[in-house]
Parts: sequence; C-alpha cells; structure tokens
Amino acid sequence: MSVFWNERVNSLTPYIPGEQPRESGIIKLNTNENPYPPSPAVYAALRDAAVDTLRLYPDPCCTALRCAIAAKNGLQSENVFCGNGSDEVLAFAFGAFFGKERLLFPDITYSFYPVYANFWGINYREVPLGADWNINIKDYDDCSGGIIFANPNAPTGSFLKISQVKTLCSLALSKNAVIVIDEAYSAFAAETALPLLLKEKFPNLLIVRTFSKAYSLAGLRAGFALGHKDLICALERMRDSFNSYTLDYIAQKAALAAVNDHNYLDQTTAKIIAERERISAELKKRDYEILPSAANFIFAKHPALSGEAVYESLRSRGVLVRHFSKQRIKDFVRISIGTKEQMDALLNAAP
Repeated sequence: MSVFWNERVNSLTPYIPGEQPRESGIIKLNTNENPYPPSPAVYAALRDAAVDTLRLYPDPCCTALRCAIAAKNGLQSENVFCGNGSDEVLAFAFGAFFGKERLLFPDITYSFYPVYANFWGINYREVPLGADWNINIKDYDDCSGGIIFANPNAPTGSFLKISQVKTLCSLALSKNAVIVIDEAYSAFAAETALPLLLKEKFPNLLIVRTFSKAYSLAGLRAGFALGHKDLICALERMRDSFNSYTLDYIAQKAALAAVNDHNYLDQTTAKIIAERERISAELKKRDYEILPSAANFIFAKHPALSGEAVYESLRSRGVLVRHFSKQRIKDFVRISIGTKEQMDALLNAAP
C-alpha cells in the first residue's frame, strides 16, 4: 500500500495465477497448459514472419484471424472479436455488459470473475453450485444484471448441458441481459454453445474462447469471442477506448496458423481426453473422489488427506498440482492432464 495509490488500487484484491516454478525437473500439472507443442504450422508461420513488419503497428481489427475463426465456426467476421488472451476479452465483456444490476456467477468457478467485477464496480452475487457440483438453472431466475460462467467449469470440470444453457439464454434475453459462456475448455467437451448462435441466434449470447489450452499457445496470449455483431461492436468500443492494438503481429500470424490446422487440434485433444479418462479411473481405484470432467484437468479428493497435504506431498516428489484454499473445495486438488509419461509420474508420486 502506498500514499500514491488511488482508491481503486487500494480496494483491489488481485487474481493469483498458478505457480510458475523456477527449479528444474518439476512436472508442472497446475495451470492447465497443454502438454503437447503447438501445431507445426505455427512454427512455420513464426519462421516465415517478416521481421521488418515489426516496425509497423499490427492490424487492429485482426482481419485475417477473425475471418479464419469465423469460417471455422460457421459465422461472419463481424461475429468475431480477438483479444490479448481470453482474460482480456473477459475483462472487456465485464466492462461492456454488466453494471448496477446484480450479475450472477457460480461460487466455485474461475476466480478472476469477482476480480473483474470489483475492478469495474459491478454488483454481483456468487450462486452456490449444487451438492453435485453442477449449476442449478433455477437459481438464476433473477438474472437482470446478466450471467457469466465457465463451461466446462473451472476448477471442477463439470459441464452444463447445452439444452440447459439454452434455458439460461432465454431467461436472460427475457430480461434484456447478456449471458457470457467462458468456453476456455470446450475443445475437451462433447458439445459447445455454438449452436445457440448458429441456429437459435440468441442476440444476448457471447462465447469466449482461448488459444491457451487446446491450441498449446498459452505463452502467446490470444483469445476471441463469438457473438451477435452488436455485442462484438461493444467489445470493439471497449478495446478502442483502452488499446486499439491488443493482439500483436506475431500473435495474429501464429494464431491464424493454429486455427487452420484442424487435424492437429483433433489429434492432441483426443490424446488429452483419453489420458484424462485413464487417470480418473486409476485414481478412483485408490479411493480418490474424482469429479466428472469435461476439461483438460480433473478435480480430485484423497480419501483421508486434506487437499493441502496432497499438494505438499506431490510437490515434495517433484509434481506440481493446484490447491485452492476456498472452504468448499479446500480438500480437493486440480490436476492438469499431461503426457502419459507425466501422468505415470503423478501416479507413482500420489499419496
């Protein structure tokens, strides 16, 4: 705290990212990174990028990337917004669509949501997940201020069926409210909310995705949103009131190459899904409680040890997972899915 800080900075409680270990030899399963390298097409795009172009500003509209994302998802470029990671896209969405009316999101979800809400001065309520760790759509009747949630959810990995998401979209629309579905992990799930844009055409639905997980580009910082052109226009107004050049030249080139390599994406996500199911089954044999996951991680509870004890035990054996201190989930650890070799090491180290 400093006498030079204003009231906004003094009142902030920042998001705490997952640990980035400095020591070598650590098996890092704590931040849901993809264990496989990016598509070879990304390497080619980076190799062929014109260095001289770096003296120029990047395309502020990300035109080529937006067109590629639109084509992949059956939309028009006017339905796509690109930003510096999905976190920036989410930050713009909070600023653009939510305000004095009470925003609703789950009590156990991406912990950046309350940070965004507090930063923008947004009224919000955390809605408790059910005993089964799923969203109860009846709890969202009073959604005049909007709804946001991750689907699949983090850190639980639970998934709300798209038929239920449709019900929430209709409910929010009846109140002229926006619903944001954070689909950071949707590539590892059986379905997405995209049909609600393509077929149902909900004008109040914004889907936010990232290149960090399925595309193996967490270090690149690229994300995007899909939605009605009016919602996209609002995000553009937010961007252009903050920083028009949020996605740099290199990021646009690499992300474009990744989007266009459909086969590589399918291959790597299939490997991660298969490993997720294998590790879940193996830990269940040891009497761990494993929540059903539609993401690239699992949420696990030891039959006797606390979550912190499991975290510390694994850490001492060179395996890093994520532990959260929040009361409802303090006995769980979140385990990102790595390669078969990494997950075998987890099994060997697990208490």
